[in-house]
Amino acid sequence: MRITAAQRTENENRIRAAMDRLLRGEIPLGGKCDIKTLAHESAVDRTAFYGCRPYAHLRVEFEHRLQALQGAGEIPDPREAQITRLKTEITKLKERLTQSEQTIDELTDFRTLALARLAAQHEEIVWLRESAARTNRVTLLPAERTTTVGSCS
Repeated sequence: MRITAAQRTENENRIRAAMDRLLRGEIPLGGKCDIKTLAHESAVDRTAFYGCRPYAHLRVEFEHRLQALQGAGEIPDPREAQITRLKTEITKLKERLTQSEQTIDELTDFRTLALARLAAQHEEIVWLRESAARTNRVTLLPAERTTTVGSCS
């Protein structure tokens, strides 16, 4: 079925209005910022946006505008923005987890080394005590003599 020029213009106006709404972030419930939702919102068959169909140029325009927004850091689809935000958060959390695991490994190694040193020092103290107990002889050093230098007559 052929459509008149007036119907085609009316359809294009509806498509452009729906395109503007979607790109502003006014996404209908259950929809996305994509051609399927654009076709549904403008009440035009989705196949009319592909190949050499009458509204293929509007699909290209929609995709370029969407890419331009995404390139500028704006994401009109709140779900896509949330997905991007969550992916970034997951990456940061993975980095923190890796850092924490590394710190835990370093601290565990330090604790093991400290315990080994304490055990070695304890063994040395025990050995020194036993060795001191075995030697009953204590040698006293002679007391220091004080001599006075007298005058000769």
